[in-house]
Amino acid sequence: MADSAGLQFVSSYAFEAMQKVDVGGLAALSDPELRLLLPCLVRMALCAPADQSQSWAQDKKLILRLLSGVEAVNSIVALLSVDFHALEQDARKEQQLRHKAGGSNGESILVSQLQHGLTLEFEHSDPLRRLRLTLSELLAIMNKVVDSNGEFFLKSSELFESPVYLDEVADVLCILQAELPSLLPIVDVAEALLHVRNGDWFLCLLVANVPDSFNEVCRGLIKNGERQDEDSVGGRRRTEALRQLCQMNPSQALNIRAMVVEECHLPGLGVALTLDYRPDTPDEAVSPLVSYVSGLLLGTNSKVRTWFGMFIRNGQQRKRESSSVLWQMRRQLLLELVAILPRSRSTHVPNDGGMQEEVSSGYSGLREEHVVKASALLRLYCALMGIAGLRPTDEEAEQLLQLMTSRPPATPAGVRFVSLSFCKLLAFPTLVSTPEQEQLMVMWLSWMIKEEEYFESAAGVAASFGEMLLLVAMYFHSNQLSSIIELVCSTLGMKIAIKPSSLSKMKTIFTQEIFTEQVVTAHAVRVAVTNNLSANITGFLPIHCIYQLLRSRAFTKHKVSIKDWIYRQLCETTTPMHTQLIPLIDAYINSILTPASKANPEATNQPITEQEILNVFQSSAGQGEASRGGRQRYSITTRLLILYYILSYEENLLASTKQLALMQKKPKSYSAALMDQIPIKYLVTQAQGLQQELGGLHSSLLRLLATNYPHLCLVEDWVCEEEVTGTLPLLRKMMLPSNTCRYTESQLHQAFQKLPSSSPRLMRILEHLTLLSPGDLIPYAEALTASMALLLEPAVPRRILQTLNKLWMGLNTVMPRRLWVMTVNALQPSAKLLRQQQYTQNDLMVDPLIVLRCDQRVYRCPPLMDIVLHMLNGYLLASKAYLHCHLKETADFDRQSQTVSNLGVPGQPDTPEVTREELKNALLAAQDSAAVQILLEVCLPTSEEQQQQLGANTESLLSSIRAPLAGKSKQRSLGPRARGGVEDGEPEGGLLSDLREVQCLICCLLHQMFIADPNIAKLVHFQGYPQGLLPLTVAGIPSIHICLDFIPELLAQPQLEKQIFAIQLLSYLCTQYALPKSLSVARLAISVMGTLLTVLTRAKRFSFFMPILPCLVAFCQAFPPLYDDVAGLLVQVGQVCASDVATKARDVDPLIARLQYLKEKPQGGAAPGGGSSKLTLPQRTAEEHGGADPDVQLCYCVEATFMDIISSTLHGL
Repeated sequence: MADSAGLQFVSSYAFEAMQKVDVGGLAALSDPELRLLLPCLVRMALCAPADQSQSWAQDKKLILRLLSGVEAVNSIVALLSVDFHALEQDARKEQQLRHKAGGSNGESILVSQLQHGLTLEFEHSDPLRRLRLTLSELLAIMNKVVDSNGEFFLKSSELFESPVYLDEVADVLCILQAELPSLLPIVDVAEALLHVRNGDWFLCLLVANVPDSFNEVCRGLIKNGERQDEDSVGGRRRTEALRQLCQMNPSQALNIRAMVVEECHLPGLGVALTLDYRPDTPDEAVSPLVSYVSGLLLGTNSKVRTWFGMFIRNGQQRKRESSSVLWQMRRQLLLELVAILPRSRSTHVPNDGGMQEEVSSGYSGLREEHVVKASALLRLYCALMGIAGLRPTDEEAEQLLQLMTSRPPATPAGVRFVSLSFCKLLAFPTLVSTPEQEQLMVMWLSWMIKEEEYFESAAGVAASFGEMLLLVAMYFHSNQLSSIIELVCSTLGMKIAIKPSSLSKMKTIFTQEIFTEQVVTAHAVRVAVTNNLSANITGFLPIHCIYQLLRSRAFTKHKVSIKDWIYRQLCETTTPMHTQLIPLIDAYINSILTPASKANPEATNQPITEQEILNVFQSSAGQGEASRGGRQRYSITTRLLILYYILSYEENLLASTKQLALMQKKPKSYSAALMDQIPIKYLVTQAQGLQQELGGLHSSLLRLLATNYPHLCLVEDWVCEEEVTGTLPLLRKMMLPSNTCRYTESQLHQAFQKLPSSSPRLMRILEHLTLLSPGDLIPYAEALTASMALLLEPAVPRRILQTLNKLWMGLNTVMPRRLWVMTVNALQPSAKLLRQQQYTQNDLMVDPLIVLRCDQRVYRCPPLMDIVLHMLNGYLLASKAYLHCHLKETADFDRQSQTVSNLGVPGQPDTPEVTREELKNALLAAQDSAAVQILLEVCLPTSEEQQQQLGANTESLLSSIRAPLAGKSKQRSLGPRARGGVEDGEPEGGLLSDLREVQCLICCLLHQMFIADPNIAKLVHFQGYPQGLLPLTVAGIPSIHICLDFIPELLAQPQLEKQIFAIQLLSYLCTQYALPKSLSVARLAISVMGTLLTVLTRAKRFSFFMPILPCLVAFCQAFPPLYDDVAGLLVQVGQVCASDVATKARDVDPLIARLQYLKEKPQGGAAPGGGSSKLTLPQRTAEEHGGADPDVQLCYCVEATFMDIISSTLHGL
């Protein structure tokens, strides 16, 4: 708006005085300044005020005195004397008329036909007509704005352009808006004024006379503004008007700029306001312009970033104009850049000899106070060029290159500046266009390499630019250009589109002139490790370089040993763990096991030695003892990382055996002795409490444990850990007084040795130990386990045993493997202790059944039996993992040697691996089944327990699954084993016995084993076990119902013993699980029995049917629909036996007599109390014929079965 350049605008001082109603400030204004504010002051003096205070009365007098000397006041007073109500009505009528006429300038109610021009009419008119003329012209412009649909126009208005009457028109305009605010909203008036000449001047006067409307007017103008103000005349006029408003009220300039960003309109205004802004306390580090533009382009709001980027791109398409806000911004930025450039800067290349000291000391050095500002400018230019698409001029490019290749002081900010400069060179290699500039860049890169160590030590930072140089060199050598782009973007902190093809020149310079691959690897090994490496140390560190070199196999290619560097770095770690450590270990393990090329299989790195690993764990070799003392030499992070390395190394070694076998290469595995000295479970427990600080290390360790050490991942252990480390134990520990008596290991040992007399003292010691954490219990582990055998004596209180069990389970959460070995050795039988045989961890994994070769008294001590079963379950799992690893380690190498030895022998099958796998599975099945059989045998009562129960008639809980009458059929069974064998072991206390508790513990373990591997259940039941255990197993093992799946297969076995066992097992299952599936299997069993009746010889028939006939009672009791099938089978058996008896010419036909008895029995059995006497009759008859023929005995058994079925029916009624 150059047309208003000669006019006087309202000053910021005058506007502030109006805003605050500072009468003293207003009195100090000059006459020309005061003239601009007269409309508001006159209204203030004439209108009745709302403020009736004495102070305002005095101020009002001063205003009147101030106005009394101004001649123009009279004309304003005359304007205020008009009837504005009538004027408003006429104006509204004219608006309606124009609306009907479609906006044409026809009849006017406000203004009659003009005789002369608008200016002359205004000059000769009275105040009312002046108001009407101005109002009519203003309403016409406002209507045209509404009808323009956003397209800008410039209205030629004689009234607003005549310089002679501008003051009078401004007075009229201000009075009209003040008196008719509903007709002339100030925002709409402001919008209309943009479309006339001198509109910005009128707008400033209008707002100055209504200072409270400043923000409202500015927001309205911005909202209605263009998205790109530099592209149109309207946008530039709007920007200039708002800029004038902000110069009038500079305190609100930043708020107006914030509105611009919020609405994403008028980007040029935001820049212009920033250029105009002069802060009271200027920031020497970063200028307001750099901060503002950087915030727009590097902020998180993508909409703002796109909007401002479009402003830059569009601005470049127009010719360079001095009035363009974009070029003003670029000029200001260039001035700031030149201002901080080193004064002695030159592109001359100094000699290496005489100039070296000058280069290091002060040559082209960047001043320390300018470093931060230089970094901010570099990032801003990166954003302008990379995000907004700014194309730098030759002058800008030259000055930028001069700044980037300057040498800052050795401070953290200097290190940051060098890193940014280097990344900007990579991001915009086009800045280097001439040979002189390329020579300057190479010289600067060489300076970076030489000064890197000095910068790192002098600046006191762990992450210097040397690591970045190495990393970029490695990426260039491996042609990973996308990784370089990602590195550049992350360092600059912005996403820039960099074409990989643009890096070709830089790649040539790096790989051929500065960093050859051999130089990179040799230099990387000499780089010092980062002390106390953690996630808190940001930037690019030596670990990033080493990781990249490991991935590209540069160390093995050039035969550079990296093992020592990695070991030292792992030892210098702390929490929170750095995210690059786990990928580094994985890459290192891969470089150990996988050669760099097939042509050179020996080109691998060396693994960490066992002694070095032991050095890390020597402070915790006692599985946590050192954690209770002072500061450890190695942090928990170091020990967890070394543990991760070992476990991951062993897993990858097993996974790579086939490839290694083909190359005839067998890397060494870590010994079992080493693994025994590492407190694996204790470390994993520690990691569980540090999951937030360790990142994903804890989950990785759990995965490796589940694969290689399943016995350390038992579900029972996790549940027990909750009980040991939960809230309740924590509260109990908090209640433990700090000055409480502390017992030593020797005191605990002495208390054990003096049992049973020392029982109270031992109980006190054990109760105290229960308040300690599992880690604090570790020193007492040996004393607790070594004296376990003493607790097997008869007079030891049960509470001591239970407390010991609780302590053992707590220790099991931190040192399970060593605890298990000590416990197994302590519970050996006394005869073995005399031979001083000590089992090792390896012995127990090879043969888990050693656990069950303990003192026989343990089998009747439930708390200790619980411990033994826990160890047995763990070692069975450990044995599986051990055999799997052993097979994996040797199978591929054996097969490879077998293949080599079989060369030239056609037709020979390659089956060793299959055979070994089958043998392993057979061994594991034999192990598991043997353990189950031994445990089932433990459930049988001993002869002493049976003798103690002679005469006891208490009924077992497990036998209650039978009906009372069905249970009596067991007494009639003439089979070799009595079904009541298990129940006979009950003492007088009924179910409250050690045997019963042991049986429950064993059944729980068997239940878990059957669920984990149903094949174990199948194998055990195909092997069979004493019939007396069937009530126990069926009732105590919930998962035994899976036997229904393979009973048909068991019935099909040729051995009668297996068929008998299947039918007996099925009878209990039918009673326990009366399911449709049980019914179908029972039908099958009855059918098989009928089939066997026709094919078995006389002797086999007797041995088969005698033990299984009582099972038919259970079938009928569980499934009444089977009555007919069972009755048919019994009649068939009776007929076969009767026919054999009849061939012997006997005088008495027992079957016929008994049949007659059976016909009469139902009528007699219904009598009250009569059933019991009749049921004993068959038993007496059997006793009378005890020595009779087998067929006769079988006939009586059939009869007894009939009677039991009938009795069970009557009992059910």
